Amino acid sequence: MTTYAAPRDGLPPQTALHTGRAIFTTAYAVIPRGVMTDIVTSVLPGWARTRAWIIARPMSGFSETFSQYIVEVEPGGGSDAPEPDAGVEGVVFVTEGRLRLTLDGAAHDLAPGGYAFVPPGMAWALHNAGDRPARFHWIRKLYEPAPGWPVPAPVVTNEQDLTPASMPGTKGVWATTRFVSNDNLSHDMQVNIVTFQPGGSIPFEETHVMEHGLYVLEGKAVYKLNSDWVEVEAGDFMWLRAFCPQACYAAGPGPFRYLLYKDMNRHARLRGPGGFGAAR
Repeated sequence: MTTYAAPRDGLPPQTALHTGRAIFTTAYAVIPRGVMTDIVTSVLPGWARTRAWIIARPMSGFSETFSQYIVEVEPGGGSDAPEPDAGVEGVVFVTEGRLRLTLDGAAHDLAPGGYAFVPPGMAWALHNAGDRPARFHWIRKLYEPAPGWPVPAPVVTNEQDLTPASMPGTKGVWATTRFVSNDNLSHDMQVNIVTFQPGGSIPFEETHVMEHGLYVLEGKAVYKLNSDWVEVEAGDFMWLRAFCPQACYAAGPGPFRYLLYKDMNRHARLRGPGGFGAAR
């Protein structure tokens, strides 16, 4: 049965040692599960009976293209207007409980593993109609249009209904569950699930333009981040800036799985609209 990590309730005891794996650098950051406690949650405008761990947001020296929340909604809680910015697209990924998503007037029930892509400007609502708390990841990005391509359509599915695609030459040891197609240029981002079987690895240092947010859903690994090898486990979050070298070894004994954000399918921004001035 698939399981998904989540923040813990409460605080560490006063007898706990003040040591951990949290690190923040100019190239990457690691926010381990042990520091995602009750004391660091936020209450969001427009949401009832809800709290959120904000684990990434645009700021100098950190995330540039996206924000990511872990949201907990109590029974009877939710929002009729979750997104305050009409230009923002979003992804919802449910890890615990059940949620009722109303998207452009149509209702969808989301169970653990449930995924929804919400296009910019589309009306939506999200509520917990169950009898226990529900948790989900909410990834937000300012949508960047592309000439000749329409705004992408909404997508609602569940990872259990999809077949992971094996990475070339790995015989399924390294696989990716894609919720939207790589070559659909309407999309300027993807949120996928990457799975490594025990002993699987990224056998080279990926160094590329895509910014990443990685939330470990299950298992543990040793991850290469820039020049450092870092141990990570279920419930940890990693941010990698563009061109930060990365690689990993899955430690076992079970699969190592993470929710991956990346920006893609767009030209590199130079100096904004017009660059050095209008063409003559």
